[in-house]
Amino acid sequence: MASAKIKKGDKVVVLSGKDKGQTGTVQKVMPKDGKVVVEGVNVMTRHRKPSQANPQGGIDRMPAPMAISKVAVADPKDGKPTRVRFEEKDGKKVRVAVKSGETIDG
Repeated sequence: MASAKIKKGDKVVVLSGKDKGQTGTVQKVMPKDGKVVVEGVNVMTRHRKPSQANPQGGIDRMPAPMAISKVAVADPKDGKPTRVRFEEKDGKKVRVAVKSGETIDG
């Protein structure tokens, strides 16, 4: 599906949908499904009945997976969305923000 341009722990910006413009940290990447889970974005609610494990019951809020194409890595310089390219620096393959030229990792 998609290449490993977005990784767990990256700060990303949502490009489209109800959460457009929001930023968050990637909690989980599912490359086979082409989805990511972003903290605080695309939050779904689940109404739980009281049970022995959870006697109080209530409403659980948790982030749901969203399409990887709906998010872009936030530029380390200004936080705006940017594309990512790979470069070799000191014999290591690193990710670089296309907009500013800043390295994202390493």
